Amino acid sequence: MKTVACPRCQKAVPWSAENRFRPFCSERCKHMDLGAWANDEYRIAHAEPPDYEPAVSPKPD
Repeated sequence: MKTVACPRCQKAVPWSAENRFRPFCSERCKHMDLGAWANDEYRIAHAEPPDYEPAVSPKPD
């Protein structure tokens, strides 16, 4: 059976349909990871910032 490391605690976890928390080892690790995403602890790297132009130009004073 294939095993993977839990993304949160690195514990070896069997990759099978019986593991309802896969790829995590437990519900606790699954919720901790979700909380980290919600708190902006993870970021997806981007090679360069996208070009940004406001949809509406500000009015001059």
